[in-house]
Amino acid sequence: MSRSLNRILFATLAAVLAAIWGLPFMYSVWTAFHAEQYSANFQLDAPLTLANFVRAWQAAPFSVYFINTVILITTVLIANLILCTLVAYAFVRYRFRWAGFLFALIMVQLLISPEILIVENYLTLATIGLTDTIIGIALPYLTSAFGIFLLRQTFMTVPRSLDEAAQIEGAGAWRVLWDIYVPLARPVYLAYALVSISFHWNNFLWPLIVTNSPEVRPVTVGLSVFATVDSGVEWSLVNAATLMTTAPLIIAFIFFQRQFVANFMRAGIK
Repeated sequence: MSRSLNRILFATLAAVLAAIWGLPFMYSVWTAFHAEQYSANFQLDAPLTLANFVRAWQAAPFSVYFINTVILITTVLIANLILCTLVAYAFVRYRFRWAGFLFALIMVQLLISPEILIVENYLTLATIGLTDTIIGIALPYLTSAFGIFLLRQTFMTVPRSLDEAAQIEGAGAWRVLWDIYVPLARPVYLAYALVSISFHWNNFLWPLIVTNSPEVRPVTVGLSVFATVDSGVEWSLVNAATLMTTAPLIIAFIFFQRQFVANFMRAGIK
């Protein structure tokens, strides 16, 4: 009896928390597909409309924002996958002096919040003239301590016998990395890529500080500027723009939900 009661209480609590989490999203969907007069007037027979999406798309250069975001995410992801792979492979395959200390030094970066380094990063970019550029937004994120740690732990699970067998066959270090380590770590690469794409798609503070012109703004900054108006906020337009900017992540999650969970479980990401 107690187990049944616990299950009922747990299911009820989960439903309540899901409703609380989902209410803002449901409100955004409602206002985005209805006229402004229905933003606080919930009539079930209110007519649906796509005019809010058309007006929002025409009111700001969202196409430019999307292109900038895709370029930014692609640049960061490719650099992360290459650099993190090389560093992790070096820590696993080679024995060199101070390896433990250097790896610990990299891990210390996980304890440092990126916001702490914003001022110094901005001064550095201003010195080399990379403010208000996409490469300037990407530069502090071209490598990742988390990515190095994740790939190092994965590479350590690769049987040493595979490495030695490849060397006996005449394979060099690059061949061993490309033909053995990388294929065995594909689930981890995919899991890390999903985390990286989600983070940089939603990253806001650093791009806001670095960018000044709409030509280089990502979608998060562009949406913030679009929603900041002096004449008052039209929630229908703002929520329509919000749905447009979050739609790629939502659609990707809906279609690849099982793959997301499976790769996260295999990669050990909590």
